[in-house]
Amino acid sequence: MATIEQSIEVDVPVQTAYNQWTQFESFPAFMENVEEIRQTDEKHLHWVVAFGGNRHEWDAEITEQLPDERVAWRNTDGKDNAGVVTFHKLSDDQSKLMVQLDFVPEGIKEKVGDLIGAPDRRVKSDLERFKELVESRGGASGSWRGEVPRS
Repeated sequence: MATIEQSIEVDVPVQTAYNQWTQFESFPAFMENVEEIRQTDEKHLHWVVAFGGNRHEWDAEITEQLPDERVAWRNTDGKDNAGVVTFHKLSDDQSKLMVQLDFVPEGIKEKVGDLIGAPDRRVKSDLERFKELVESRGGASGSWRGEVPRS
């Protein structure tokens, strides 16, 4: 199991950062290699991602979601992964996102990529693009303020 930990400060209120992050279907706008995310219900997502010359699809379940605090997930099939994003208020107009992602590299390309830190750099770049997106908008493109209790 490989683990990635990255964080970024964004110049928007924590509620704005959280609201934008919960717009899962907009992830392709800032996540490299993510072709599509389809939210099938309040707790389930279908991912389509291309990397390492291959296309991968898997389903994930949101295992915990607390407004302005955290979103956690795990795969239910396909690519073995789980993670959590936590949201921290730094001031009225600045917040910090912290990401922890656990995954199992599959195949030689993914294993070599993990050894040279490619997934860490990808997540860091994705967070930088999220920062650009949410700061340039000045607000979130939508929100879902419901809770998913820890499962």
